[in-house]
Amino acid sequence: MRIGLGYDIHIIGEGKYLAIGGVKITYNGGFIAHSDGDVLIHSIIDAILGALGLPDIGEVFPDDDPKYKNIDSRILLKQIYNKMTSKGYCIENLDCTIIAEKPKLSSYKNKIKENLSKLLHTENISIKAKTNEGIGEIGKGRAIACLSSVLLRKI
Repeated sequence: MRIGLGYDIHIIGEGKYLAIGGVKITYNGGFIAHSDGDVLIHSIIDAILGALGLPDIGEVFPDDDPKYKNIDSRILLKQIYNKMTSKGYCIENLDCTIIAEKPKLSSYKNKIKENLSKLLHTENISIKAKTNEGIGEIGKGRAIACLSSVLLRKI
């Protein structure tokens, strides 16, 4: 068994769409990021990379590489999933907490879980959404963060 922890945060601005867990969220702004800024997928990628003892997402997919500009993070997750399975691991459990004051995510959680289950070939996923109680950039609705922990099992 291997355990990994991932974290990501992005500021919300105008112009781009908002994707969390590969699901487009109806909102009047989007993440300011080199890629699509999907904080949930980015934190999952970092958790898997950490469990495998590999470098973090910024080293694997550098933000100064033009080929990752505006890329759909599901493509990056698929690459990391394939790396994980090629090393002989599967996901035993994935636990994620999205921290966002706005938008409210309760109506999206099941769709996010279904999408991630298809991408990661497991039902062992927990998606939670919390607020930041009005504190800081997240609490003011100007950023969204996510924490993910993963337990990998050798196949």
